[in-house]
Amino acid sequence: MIRAGVVGASGLVGGELIRLLTPHPELELTFLGGSASAGRHIGELHPGLREPALTVRHVTEATTGRLDVVFLATPAPVSADLAALLADRIPAVIDLSGAFRIRTPELHDRWYPAVERRADLLRRFVYGAPELVGDQLADAALISLPGCHATAITLGLAPLALGLGLPLKKVLVDAKSGSSGSGLRLRTAALHPLRSGAITPYAPTGHRHAAEVTDFLRRTRPGSIESLSMSAYGVPSVRGLLASIYVFTDQVVGQRELQRAYVRFYKGHPFVRARRHTETRIPVPDPQAVLGSNFCDVTALADEDGGRVVVLAALDNLVKGAAGQAVQAANRRFGLPEETGLTMRPVMPA
Repeated sequence: MIRAGVVGASGLVGGELIRLLTPHPELELTFLGGSASAGRHIGELHPGLREPALTVRHVTEATTGRLDVVFLATPAPVSADLAALLADRIPAVIDLSGAFRIRTPELHDRWYPAVERRADLLRRFVYGAPELVGDQLADAALISLPGCHATAITLGLAPLALGLGLPLKKVLVDAKSGSSGSGLRLRTAALHPLRSGAITPYAPTGHRHAAEVTDFLRRTRPGSIESLSMSAYGVPSVRGLLASIYVFTDQVVGQRELQRAYVRFYKGHPFVRARRHTETRIPVPDPQAVLGSNFCDVTALADEDGGRVVVLAALDNLVKGAAGQAVQAANRRFGLPEETGLTMRPVMPA
């Protein structure tokens, strides 16, 4: 068995990692790490979970010394410190924060000014998008998981930028996500009397995940994208994320070519479902149709009158946008079938 640990066990993503790792046939959860929650049991932190019978412990070289993989579900500044502590002591560290996502120093400093990271560690981190980085995850010692919005946007754009090779002149993103994307921080704007029924423009003129997507695409295929801007809104649901992506390019692409490009690009990738907008009784992609699963549903539509391509991408922000993708990356890292421990179906209605 591959011995796994979760640091940041008291948070929403930490709880989701515990939920997914507990029944995993090859990864054995043997360590829970935390600071303020040290000494507490799983059931105290997550009412829906009672197993395994582990207590949260402080993270030290001694407590993590026998692990094969550690998942860091911690804030970015904490992850930067823990990565420095655990690198070269544990075979694989998978960071779910934004500490190492953006490689370009100027972009990182703009969006994560409080996060100082070691340059030598940054060079070793692999961007952990399993469908897009291929064999780079095999034997990777340090993996930086994409953000939830960034996952949806990048999976939505990749068939255009990396598959068809279209130069993306301008990309506009309208992203909507549930309250779990804000974690468990107590803030006035997140209180139920203010959040319920509201559509909250919490980042109307920019978001760090837009910088992350731009950074990744430009590094992967230079010249693939000129500009990407994003507006983010909170909606009155707990889970789920929908990215509406408007792509302007000088090349005309018809609907049939778009559909074929997406199906071809994600052939053999079980967790990205290329869908037709009208194939079900409700229009898709819809976050409801992926909740609780590791799927990302994507649709591309040719808008000839608007001179644009409309791409829609939906996922569960706690699963494919975080914990599920982390387990998927771990499976790739240790040579396991990608679907191992992730075969759960969506829960609908939820």
